[in-house]
Amino acid sequence: MLRFIILFAVLMSVAGLNAQDAPATDASPTAEAAEPLTLESLQAEIETLRAETDWLWTCIAGFLVFFMQAGFAYVEAGFTRSKNVVNILMKNLADLSMGSIAFWLIGFSIMFGPPLIEGFGIGTPSLADSLTDAEGNWGNAFLIFQMVFAATAATIVSGAMAERTKFATYIVFSVVITAIIYPVYGSFAWGSLWGGDNYAGFLEDMGFLDFAGSTVVHSVGAWAGLAGAILVGPRIGKFQPNGKVTPILGHNMSMAALGVFILWLGWFGFNPGSTTSVGGGDFALIAINTQMAAAAGALAAMFVTWIKYKKPDIGLTLNGALAGLVGITAPCDGVSIGASVAIGLIAGVIVVFSVLMFDKLKIDDPVGAISVHGVCGAWGTLAAGLFNLESGLFYGHGIDQTITQLIGIAVAFVWAFGASFIIFFILKKTMGLRVSEEEEIQGLDILEHGNEAYPISK
Repeated sequence: MLRFIILFAVLMSVAGLNAQDAPATDASPTAEAAEPLTLESLQAEIETLRAETDWLWTCIAGFLVFFMQAGFAYVEAGFTRSKNVVNILMKNLADLSMGSIAFWLIGFSIMFGPPLIEGFGIGTPSLADSLTDAEGNWGNAFLIFQMVFAATAATIVSGAMAERTKFATYIVFSVVITAIIYPVYGSFAWGSLWGGDNYAGFLEDMGFLDFAGSTVVHSVGAWAGLAGAILVGPRIGKFQPNGKVTPILGHNMSMAALGVFILWLGWFGFNPGSTTSVGGGDFALIAINTQMAAAAGALAAMFVTWIKYKKPDIGLTLNGALAGLVGITAPCDGVSIGASVAIGLIAGVIVVFSVLMFDKLKIDDPVGAISVHGVCGAWGTLAAGLFNLESGLFYGHGIDQTITQLIGIAVAFVWAFGASFIIFFILKKTMGLRVSEEEEIQGLDILEHGNEAYPISK
């Protein structure tokens, strides 16, 4: 149907041009004859229209992913205390801005450039790389789309280390993750998206599946956040000497809920937009799979907390929706709608117990970012090996795909956690990682930024 509409539109356009160019009467000997319509010229018009439609779709999807930064800012601000809201907003603004520059300057070339070692990945670094110039406007569309993905990985770290991390140190790390840590793993899994099979990383060559980034984006950001959360330590008062966990409630659940809804909307750019094409309408199945997994994740978390605590918990339910979204991100293009519901349900259960697990391990994650993006990102990547219609274990295709998925998950953890731990350790010993006790007690807003989210009128 789409092809028929495109063909009809082109025919009408060409016919209109021919009619305008045709001589008014036979008595116009000086009028130029209209260029004849040929199959080749018609095919060229159709291909141009298809290409420009794909550019438009990719840009629109990128704009939706960009809007997810507002969602992250609101979720993190809502889940933290009012005295640290300005700090959270500044971090989200700064990591997007710094990350965009860093990814353009070097990250894109590492992720998508000609590989240093063929068949391994890691593109050849090139300052302000001109790879996109070779493809004109398509290159620009692809760059903006991938740039906001890189910014997403960076901003996940902010939530895991909220309320006690130095702003300047965090900004330095944002540059490192978008310029090096994220692009390196991305080159292993997605290198061929730009240069074809010759640019493929070793995970791609193994058949690793991660369509829109459950591991490439979300887990990489979360494992970096885990390293930071361990090194910066828990917030004052979170864990008692007797082992008791003291809940530190977020200041505004309305803000957190709005943030989740914004993220949910943005995910329709994140997952369906990863097609970078409207041809065939595959984005429609991906969109419904995304929706169903998110809904299932929210319901699963709600009922688990209802059963466990006798009351449905708003914070964990919101994270359940995000868990479903993260979980479906890797397998969204190759599973059925029913499988998407199952993936979301399991993610919603996992996120609740993962949050409790990290509390028992005395790892303080104020917004649950490590559980949502790391643990559920790993689950979603594994689910691609279980539920994929063409290669999944549950569809009789053997265990090979599942093993490949586990390898990809392990490589992501070793690389992202290991590299981030080293970088954070160096920053801790040089710039310092944690604010002073006075700053943490009074709040980062006043002492780090000289401002408040909720000033008292006098």
